[in-house]
Amino acid sequence: MKSVDASRRSSMLVWWDRALFFYKFIRSPQQIGSIFPSSEALASQMTKPVDWLLAEAVAELGSGTGVVTKHIRAKKQAHAAMLLFEKDTDMRRKLSYQYPDVFIGEDALLLYTTIQQQGLSQLDAVISGLPFAMFPFAVRESILDTVEQSLKPNGVFVTFQYTLHMRKRLEERFTMEHIQFVLWNLPPAFVYVCRKKPMGSICTRKTSSYSR
Repeated sequence: MKSVDASRRSSMLVWWDRALFFYKFIRSPQQIGSIFPSSEALASQMTKPVDWLLAEAVAELGSGTGVVTKHIRAKKQAHAAMLLFEKDTDMRRKLSYQYPDVFIGEDALLLYTTIQQQGLSQLDAVISGLPFAMFPFAVRESILDTVEQSLKPNGVFVTFQYTLHMRKRLEERFTMEHIQFVLWNLPPAFVYVCRKKPMGSICTRKTSSYSR
């Protein structure tokens, strides 16, 4: 009986998250970026590239309703720091309730300032659900600046988009390891797996595993 009740609660939470996401998308499509929250399949792909046994600090940008956050929390080591950033007030409040011991910020542009305030040097990984294609150019570039600044040398930056629009720009700024197409998501998504380039080096771009 308890397992049935738990299953019902879980289903209700999923539908509540979807309803909240849809409502927020209607209100602020440029901020939310999608009608539906990320799928479990997408969340799994987003967290695969991180070496969770060695990672000491990771940040998630655009945490939304916490689908990817749940995977990060489950995979990271107990001592590893986790920072979350979500602009929407209601979603941020929900995350605060779920993760009362985790720092949750509002503005991804403050990523580097925040890790300094939290006593961290740099991050092993940044996982992003931000809809970069919908941002003004200056905002997008500023966020990518702070991501680069915050990552350790060879740190991993994972982001998903619904098109290949960001491919060229990310290849210019990072070492592109591969792009993974995730069909089981609404809409289907491309997961970009990038590495921070060594300081002062000119890296040869790696060919993506996905071709147009």
